[in-house]
Amino acid sequence: MYIHLGGDKVIRSRELIAIFDISNDKPSQMPGTLLTDTNQEKKVEQIGEEDPKSLVVTESRLYYSPISSSTLKKRSANFNN
Repeated sequence: MYIHLGGDKVIRSRELIAIFDISNDKPSQMPGTLLTDTNQEKKVEQIGEEDPKSLVVTESRLYYSPISSSTLKKRSANFNN
């Protein structure tokens, strides 16, 4: 199955590792080394031009998504049942 991350970006649900809320009103829960290591490998993709609300971690890339983490989590939960 697939999960729509915003814009024209869709990923396979089995590639999904984690979804983080990165909205301005909540502190970050992700380790800084994850972003640093991935940025050095240039595997980060910004979806759309809006401010990102969530960070989606897959097996091969990080995606900054304009869709809220709660919405993305609901979409991914539909495939885990």
